[in-house]
Amino acid sequence: MQKTLLIFLLSIIPFLISSVPTTIEPAPKVQDISEIAACDVLYEEMQLEGVVSYMAFRQALEGYEKIDGKTKEILTLVDFTKPSTEERLYVLDMKNKKMLFKSVVSHGRNSGENYATSFSNKVGSYQSSLGFYLTDKTYQGKNGYSLLLDGLEKGINDRARERAIVMHGAPYANPDLISSNGRLGRSLGCPAIPLAITKPVINTIKEGSVLFIYANNQEYLAQSTYLSNKQTDLLSMNQ
Repeated sequence: MQKTLLIFLLSIIPFLISSVPTTIEPAPKVQDISEIAACDVLYEEMQLEGVVSYMAFRQALEGYEKIDGKTKEILTLVDFTKPSTEERLYVLDMKNKKMLFKSVVSHGRNSGENYATSFSNKVGSYQSSLGFYLTDKTYQGKNGYSLLLDGLEKGINDRARERAIVMHGAPYANPDLISSNGRLGRSLGCPAIPLAITKPVINTIKEGSVLFIYANNQEYLAQSTYLSNKQTDLLSMNQ
């Protein structure tokens, strides 16, 4: 009886082996999971739920932590998944875990109407550029008090200086215009903010803080120096 059972078991082993899937999806790394957990805690501590998109914040945080050139623990997030009629610029104090400013912000006139949907790194495109930037010095220009920005991602925003993409205040970025125009006024590609908050915002983020312009754009994500599709897929599963 035992011999018969042994023969039977040996005969079905090849069948059992062939039925095992040849490709098994690897489990998320413990490091990936712990990073998301840490992001969840910080998101809650900063009381961002219902104000700032979790996905936008997670990507901003991922890049922020990888950028070595920063000298300030300040992160500015611009969320272009939101319309220009809503507050979509957030200045975050990462050391003290609090929001310092939130505001409307203009996008480039060739990026879209109320929503920014098209992006470019080309000179003369008059479109916004996505990705990570470091802030530099201030200057007085044709748009008044302005802040130089250095794009950190090659082929995505690294021509910011050449394109004169800076942060500045502008009359067309006044939220009072929304009721008459149905949207905020648009720039030539710069993240323009209301004149009333230009000086305090720029003085807070100037000289070495990180700025991230987000749009949940897969083309950007595939090319980003600081982000990865794998991380974003993991985040989507976590939400």
